Amino acid sequence: MKKSRNYDLGKDGLWYLTLRLALPTALAQAVNVLYAIVDRMFIGHIAVYGETALAGVGIAAPITTLISSFAVLIGMGGAPIMAMKEGHGEHESAERILSTAFYLLILFSAILTPLFFIFRAPILMAFGASEATIGHASEYLGWYVLGTPFALLASGLNSFVINQGESKKGMVSVLTGAALNIVLDPIFIFTLGMGVKGAAIATVISQAASALVVISVLLSDKTQIKLRFTFFDRTRVMKIMIFGLSPFIIIATDSVLMIVLNSVLQRYGGPGQGDILITCSTIIQSYHLLVMNPLGGITAGCQGLISFNYGAGNSSRVRESIKRVQIIATTYTVIMFVLTLIGSRLFASFFTPSAEIQGLAAKYMIAFECMIIPLSFQYTNVDMMTALGQVRFSLPLSLERKLVFFISTLILPHIFQADAAFFAEPVCDLIAGILSSAIMWTELPKILKRREERGLSI
Repeated sequence: MKKSRNYDLGKDGLWYLTLRLALPTALAQAVNVLYAIVDRMFIGHIAVYGETALAGVGIAAPITTLISSFAVLIGMGGAPIMAMKEGHGEHESAERILSTAFYLLILFSAILTPLFFIFRAPILMAFGASEATIGHASEYLGWYVLGTPFALLASGLNSFVINQGESKKGMVSVLTGAALNIVLDPIFIFTLGMGVKGAAIATVISQAASALVVISVLLSDKTQIKLRFTFFDRTRVMKIMIFGLSPFIIIATDSVLMIVLNSVLQRYGGPGQGDILITCSTIIQSYHLLVMNPLGGITAGCQGLISFNYGAGNSSRVRESIKRVQIIATTYTVIMFVLTLIGSRLFASFFTPSAEIQGLAAKYMIAFECMIIPLSFQYTNVDMMTALGQVRFSLPLSLERKLVFFISTLILPHIFQADAAFFAEPVCDLIAGILSSAIMWTELPKILKRREERGLSI
């Protein structure tokens, strides 16, 4: 077996490994956010109808994220199992898991593409579109879903690159697509006069480029665990799904909750004001992605380290690795909280020339992000439990946070006014951070003790 890594997940220094794995993945996720953010920035500055178009794309955005969550289901479900098997010395089994995941991503693409293309108009109207925004939302989503196979393969397979300890190669695939999207957006939107449709087409082309890069990496002779098209293991399908269920729910329910948020803002805001609040929400969600995706990159990037050492039975390295991941994640959220306080209005100005919307978006942005430091504990605890194969903990913790957000989003505007919905996020972030930390502190010693006594069983 030809190895491409020049470091050892089971022996090298943990600070060296966690930083080497976390930082490139976090950067890749930050760049990946540019797919959505750059589209919205350019769309918001389209003459005459930019603000309305931005609201329309904001309605479509949670649906595009919902589609991409299926890449998370397979990628973050299969990649930790692959890493555990490799750590346990089962190389062929690791390659079978990778190849099985590839075919599952193709299958989900074949189901999701026609479903969302055909029914996009009624779905968008049900999820908060108005007569003024439905045209823009439907046009953007219609073109976007045609690239679903590229989106799922690029994101889903990238997890298998990262969990081999190849964070830099995973970053390159994301950078390729994001850079291409930045170049193509202004050409398609303004130079060719394609507007919202141009933004979606640019994204599809860029995702196709990312997919080609990540597939070429997994086919390369330099890759330790290779993609082999002859492998498909039906017996591992359910296990992949179970492992990926928790991160899938995190992403999928984030999308559903953003749909609920937009619907609530439209309902309680009323005609005119509802669209303004949704425009603000679109800007805030863009910033939230810029904060949360790199945080998820930090924790997900280190899953391979945790899974490998858990598979190898090295409990002390598991414990110490988790501590280092938490320190990095918390440091990151402290920095982002400070940047939110001082830069929210500047960020909003990138999306709209309207001073009114800039001011409202900046105010609500600070409220929305005020508990991101406790949220770093939720992200670390859930992703580390997933890396250990402990779905019985990671899944309920994911659901709990979403349930609190859902209830708060519905109740707060009813008691106060429409914009109170923006306070649902900090409420659930604080509760989730405290609860997940309590579970991790009490259960991790038991999990590692069982591993030592009973061996690896996945």
